Amino acid sequence: MLKRVLVVILPFCILPVLSSFFTDTIHINKKPTLKTIVIDAGHGLPNSNAEGVYSYESALTLAIGLKIGERLKEVLPDCNIIYTRTDENLPNGLKEIKAANRWRADFANENHGDLFISIHVNDMEPRYQRKIEGYRNETYTVTVGKGKKKKRVEKTRSVPVYKSYKMPCDRSGTETYIWAVNKYDQKQNAVGLRNDDDQFGEHDSAGNYSESADAKILASLRTKKYFDQSLAIATFVEDEFKKVGRNSYGVKQRNSQGIWVLQATNMPSILVETGFICNPEEEDYLNSEKGQNELSYAIMRAVLRYKQFLDTGGQNTVSENTPITTEN
Repeated sequence: MLKRVLVVILPFCILPVLSSFFTDTIHINKKPTLKTIVIDAGHGLPNSNAEGVYSYESALTLAIGLKIGERLKEVLPDCNIIYTRTDENLPNGLKEIKAANRWRADFANENHGDLFISIHVNDMEPRYQRKIEGYRNETYTVTVGKGKKKKRVEKTRSVPVYKSYKMPCDRSGTETYIWAVNKYDQKQNAVGLRNDDDQFGEHDSAGNYSESADAKILASLRTKKYFDQSLAIATFVEDEFKKVGRNSYGVKQRNSQGIWVLQATNMPSILVETGFICNPEEEDYLNSEKGQNELSYAIMRAVLRYKQFLDTGGQNTVSENTPITTEN
């Protein structure tokens, strides 16, 4: 009788141990979803880009970008946080913005980034309005009469005097860009060169993707996955901005020119416009400790939500319901 009891009880004693063992093994073997995050502070001297009354885009993006990195290091200590620049100049000693942007994408790719976040501030084209400032008398000549009686007579009329005034920039808020769909081929070309191991990780003997049909299919699948993930993190960023009271213009794409650092990086990538420097109130907010803290913490929370999104395998749950504004 005792033997039978032991036989029945023993499996129930072992099951919890085995369950714990397999759970720990799965946890240990599971690859981290975010190993490297690249923070890109847009622009840099000599290209200060957008100007406010007293500040420049390049300085603001650096301040906000560094704060984002600090926040992420606190909450993701095992994640490698790297920056495209940590001082006021364009990265890598470059002087021309096009070359600097190509370097940014190459830098992110070479460091096997899992997420690329580019920080910018927004601006608007100047708008002007004409107003009547007064009137002046204008002399003109008309012909009156017929035949021998025809003659030219001077007359006077009152005409308005206009003056053009620059209209104030009254736009405020945020918008986050993902790479444009019509830049899909460029993105896929970049993605096809990625040579770290993941679920699509089949490579040639040199460690790079070949030009085989299978490799192209895998690169296409990965590109689609990165699009969904880019849309997810962009949506989370704008959602977190709204939570702190920021006006959000949502997730956008730019088809006409594209955005090089988004389409040439072989990873999920976003470009965040944090506010309008042309608006004096926005400029004050972007320069303030309060504003920079709100923005950096909002992006930090969005990254944490994104990590959870990746960990739970939710690739398609965001893109089905999220509107994207396309700029032509």
